[in-house]
Amino acid sequence: MTTVSRTFTVQASPEVVVPYLADFGNAVQWDPGTEACTRNDAGPVQVGANWHNTSKIAGITTELTYTLEQLAGDRIVLVGRNDTATSTETIEVTPSGAGSTVTYTNDLEFKGAAKLAAPLGKVVFEKLGNDTEKQLTEVLNGLTR
Repeated sequence: MTTVSRTFTVQASPEVVVPYLADFGNAVQWDPGTEACTRNDAGPVQVGANWHNTSKIAGITTELTYTLEQLAGDRIVLVGRNDTATSTETIEVTPSGAGSTVTYTNDLEFKGAAKLAAPLGKVVFEKLGNDTEKQLTEVLNGLTR
């Protein structure tokens, strides 16, 4: 399993950050690897909501179905699955002054032959983690304006 985690502070309050991040359709704005992310169902964003996500990482395009598996107070858990990988994204948001501290953790488990790519994947995903932190910080800070 490959795990990448980042903790950072933003100007937006948890009341703004949590609902924004729980709607994974917003990933096109904050996740540098996401090319498209569309909701598969309708209604309020709640546990069980799911999205079709198309990402391109290190030149490889992949599609996953993400499901909102937990939305409880300050904790969001989204799990993306396909035949070759499971990506569990855990986001914890806590108050920090007028803003928020965000801890974003991505646990990526490769399946089958894709397991062979796991060591190389760690290097790629560490860079992607840095890029995601930067872009996510900019987008969340923009929500306060």
